[in-house]
Amino acid sequence: MRTFYALLAFGLFLAGCQSAADHSDNSHMKLQYPATATVDQVDDYFGTQIADPYRWLEVDTAQDVEAWVKEQNEVTFGYLEQIPYREAIRERYEELFNYPKLSSPFQAGDHYFFYKNDGLQNQSVIYVQEGLDGEPEVFIDPNALSKEGTVAINLIGISDDNRYVAYSRQDAGSDWQEIHVMEIATKQKLPDVLKWVKFSGASWWKDGFFYSRYPEPAKGSEYSGDNKYHSIYYHQLGTPQEQDKLIYRDNDNPNIYHFGGVTEDGRYFVMYKQPGTDGFATLYKDLEQNGDFVELFAGYSNKSAVVHNIGDHFLVRTDIGAPNYRLVEVDLKKPQKENWKEIIPENKNQFQ
Repeated sequence: MRTFYALLAFGLFLAGCQSAADHSDNSHMKLQYPATATVDQVDDYFGTQIADPYRWLEVDTAQDVEAWVKEQNEVTFGYLEQIPYREAIRERYEELFNYPKLSSPFQAGDHYFFYKNDGLQNQSVIYVQEGLDGEPEVFIDPNALSKEGTVAINLIGISDDNRYVAYSRQDAGSDWQEIHVMEIATKQKLPDVLKWVKFSGASWWKDGFFYSRYPEPAKGSEYSGDNKYHSIYYHQLGTPQEQDKLIYRDNDNPNIYHFGGVTEDGRYFVMYKQPGTDGFATLYKDLEQNGDFVELFAGYSNKSAVVHNIGDHFLVRTDIGAPNYRLVEVDLKKPQKENWKEIIPENKNQFQ
């Protein structure tokens, strides 16, 4: 926040330093925007006719859309490049952001991972070292994966034996993820590549992991079509994605998001169903019994997340009856609220 205000103040200072003539020239610069074509597109929604003359712009891979974007960029950058203090702002931005940045480390067996950006790299580089005193080595450098530096890489799940790591790849700011798998010790990629993934981690169990994905979209609509039926699948290493097992899909509610993970003891898969950014429903599945999902917290008016379990007793961070959250113990054999055991009560500070 301080950086934002410093940049804002600096920008205003530079703007004020320009001569009145410069200011007048820029403020009265006449912009000639290219004409945008319209189409005769009308949709019928339950008897109501809705015109959508710019529907053609949704097909962002079409040649006419690419030409339209090119013309718009020429107008935009033609204006920006004439601002006399633009270069001074760019140089100041570069000065402020050009310092090394490191993430907190996280452990996988004998290995420690962390993200590091030397200063102005487009993407932070993932490093790994063996032991606390080991020499850091580059594990994955996303900047080497594209000329423009627009490939983002995130580690999303480490196998229980700390042998493999699943990571997501996102190109050019897309929400679509590809999940890849790498052996940690050798830095060798496995052939497994999972597509049509969004808003997902990788929760390992046995010889594979659970993840969330959408059905494969129709060709040509990958970036413009509706995303419906977000589902949870299980992928076994070494098998093609077509053989992944569908774990859960809500066919009656196609716009619900589903995500979750395996408890530390490997017995339960805990799933969360969320319609948006408010609350979420919490369900669980006994992996030992291969049973159906059981609803633990219903509806979308609460946020109750399982943080740990001791056998069939769940420790849950919940805002039910506690806007600042509390930690309760829930016995799966008698999960009703009156049977909860409060571990950490709510107080004036939010329980994180």
